[in-house]
Amino acid sequence: MKKYFYNSGYFLKEVKKIIGINLLSNIATFFSIALILFILTMVISGWWISGDVIKAIQGEAEISVYYNEGSDTEILIKSIKSVDGVYEALLVNESEAYERMEGILGKEAKVLEYFDDNPFSSFIEVKIDLNKINSVLSELKLTDGIEHIRDNQDVLTRLRNISEIFNFLGSLVISAAGITTLVIVFHIIKLGIYSNKEQINTLRLLGATEGFIGFPFILEGLFITLVGGLIAISLAGFILRHIYAQIAGPLPFIPLPALTGLLGKLRILIMTVSGVLGLMGSLSGLFSTRRG
Repeated sequence: MKKYFYNSGYFLKEVKKIIGINLLSNIATFFSIALILFILTMVISGWWISGDVIKAIQGEAEISVYYNEGSDTEILIKSIKSVDGVYEALLVNESEAYERMEGILGKEAKVLEYFDDNPFSSFIEVKIDLNKINSVLSELKLTDGIEHIRDNQDVLTRLRNISEIFNFLGSLVISAAGITTLVIVFHIIKLGIYSNKEQINTLRLLGATEGFIGFPFILEGLFITLVGGLIAISLAGFILRHIYAQIAGPLPFIPLPALTGLLGKLRILIMTVSGVLGLMGSLSGLFSTRRG
């Protein structure tokens, strides 16, 4: 290992030389891998975001129970709380319902000023166990005094479907990105070895080990994929910041995961994947030429 450390200057010069010999091919490789890893980053971020949003909504699953005029709300709330799967039941009066809608609409809340009277009715906000939503709804529908129940089953079903799509796409893109990157690095290493065949033969005659000869090519593969990973994560970070800014304004109620934490996890994952793929592709290229 000391031998490689003491000759680090030589190895870096060799990497620069190898890249320079096939400069256009290497530049194309940089951007190809960066594009592949960028697509991978965006799909994984969508996968994680959709999963976090669904978990947040499931953790705060609630339904709105509208009751008949003249009903005793205290008795009704006690009755609702007794249902298995109900965590909490709170009365939301007309004024609070109006204020909540103002908060949701934000700048667009001025449209509410066109109403002469408060258009919102009071209701009972019920927090439930999402796994028991069907039994809860069935029992509440049989409860006296309840006029209408509004639940978010359709929204949750759609979110689950989106999450499943991202799960499928994530698995597909990870496999495709991994295979494609390996093939690209594999061929660029082989090209570099064939372009430096005379120098490699000279080093062999001088007694250099196969590991010493092949180390610059391993560094080349790592350099290409790591730079591609850096480009991908930088571009993905810029786009995700823009997306968050667009969503946070008009849709502040969507429980998005913290952007800083998301980008931190993406950096670690993409740079690790880039390094592993670069190493595997380089070693595969080296071994294939030795067999040849």
